[in-house]
Amino acid sequence: MSARERFRALLTRLAGASAAERVLISGASLGLAMLVGTVLILLAGRTTTCTPASATYYLGVGFCYDPVVVYDRLFLGALGDPLSAGWSPRNTQFGVTLRETTVLIFTGLSVAVAFRAGIFNIGTQGQLVVGGLLTALGVFAASRVVPTSLEAVLLIPLGLVLGALGGGIYGTIPGLLKAYADANEVITTIMLNFVATGVALYLVSDVFKDPGSQANQTRSIPELATFQPVVFDSAADFSVVALLLGLLTVLGCYVLIERTAFGYDLRTSGLQPDAAEYGGVNARRTIVTSMALSGALGGIAGAVYVLMVLGKFQTGLPAYGFDGITVSILAGNNPLGIAFAALLFGILKSGTIVVQFATDIPPQLVGVLRGLIILFVAMPEFFRLVGRRLSPGNPREGVGAARTPDVAGRESAGGDSTDE
Repeated sequence: MSARERFRALLTRLAGASAAERVLISGASLGLAMLVGTVLILLAGRTTTCTPASATYYLGVGFCYDPVVVYDRLFLGALGDPLSAGWSPRNTQFGVTLRETTVLIFTGLSVAVAFRAGIFNIGTQGQLVVGGLLTALGVFAASRVVPTSLEAVLLIPLGLVLGALGGGIYGTIPGLLKAYADANEVITTIMLNFVATGVALYLVSDVFKDPGSQANQTRSIPELATFQPVVFDSAADFSVVALLLGLLTVLGCYVLIERTAFGYDLRTSGLQPDAAEYGGVNARRTIVTSMALSGALGGIAGAVYVLMVLGKFQTGLPAYGFDGITVSILAGNNPLGIAFAALLFGILKSGTIVVQFATDIPPQLVGVLRGLIILFVAMPEFFRLVGRRLSPGNPREGVGAARTPDVAGRESAGGDSTDE
């Protein structure tokens, strides 16, 4: 058997891995990433000068950086030291971790919905920017006419709707270009990211700038029109209500993709576009609709960030849209897996801050460690997705021609429905 045949056989085996096997593979990948990271930490510690008293000794050799301390701060520090006495799940650092997780749930779903339709939406960041900006401007304008007693009831839903509308319209643009002009969605979505960022910078720094601030930001929206902390301290900028909204969105996306006729069309278009179109699926409409839905989810992420974290719109938003690509890959584009992948990524993002403040590890090395963990954990899922598309033994090959959805959205004519 040639090397190419062995590689294809490995992809086939990986594509057919069960959920338990995938969890074990991810766990082994995480362990391997930590092992490689430990070697890098020790090597970096040998090239750094420190006093003998502050050095850590392994096998009689002194190292300036202790990998045990680094990983303790990276993972347990992100949870607020759960092994320490008096630990409370309501601590601020855990709130920061859940804040990151909440926003990443929406951006991960945004990318996953497009991926399941066979479309690579790299423009979630731009859709997040558009949704966040429209939310901040719309809620502020509406707050002038809405009574104070009704701000929480009316303005928060309005902000979410505006975010979804802005992101959805912006996501529709590359969808139309792909469906009717055969434009590559990777290129168009990347370019539209720059357009969104540039236009937002102009509007926020000139037209809608807060006159009382030197920063490029809009006026603040009323406090009652934002997600309230409820359980956690306000310093965490996190609301359990927003997290619950994210989890409900996860469940809604799962039902939509796996249990409806539209989801069937979306999935078959992503797996076998030619067979799907032969079976009666309108390919162009599916492309545009999936991109609009993907953009709407990205826009909601921007709305949640404005309503939960900032209370206004500022330029230079974190790259949650690009992080959502990694979250989606970690989850295998499965909506139910998005929540767990977002939590892992949220822990890494929050723990990175703890490591930088609690240790003398250089920020560049901390970034390398986080990148290693993400790379090692994501690569098996990435190759599994590749294997599902390339393997000739894939049981889902030809699904578009072999099945037809009934009016309830269930699949008939044989076969199981498995997650991508």
